Amino acid sequence: MLWRKVLYTGSTMTVSDCLFCKIVKGEIPARKIYEDEHSFAFLDINPVNPGHTLLLPKEHSRNILEISDETFSKIAPVLKKLSVAVKKGVRADGINIHINNEAPAGQAIFHTHFHIIPRFSNDGIRMWHGKSYKEGEEGHVAENIMAQL
Repeated sequence: MLWRKVLYTGSTMTVSDCLFCKIVKGEIPARKIYEDEHSFAFLDINPVNPGHTLLLPKEHSRNILEISDETFSKIAPVLKKLSVAVKKGVRADGINIHINNEAPAGQAIFHTHFHIIPRFSNDGIRMWHGKSYKEGEEGHVAENIMAQL
């Protein structure tokens, strides 16, 4: 059975509990699309559209906020390569690349992973709706972000 049966949604898991680490090790089956020394990609079992692929580093990190720069630099070219392959492979009109970081942002499995989601002109999927800044808020927010760099 695929990994849906063992989906772990807690936020305090250890590496030994990590569902995606177990998939990488072959302990839990998944429909592998790509693998190299640093990365592993497989089809999402609950796809937004056919071809929805997950790319993850083999090295465990909780999310993009904690992944090492070295690991991230090795994953980025694979993300591009897979995005092109998914788009061509399912004849998609576009691609969304998505990552959820922390539970309030929708992260359910706490191992860094990127969603490569094929999009079609009439697939009916809507993204988020934007909000306007309040008077003076935009500058304040920009300054706070820049202060953290």
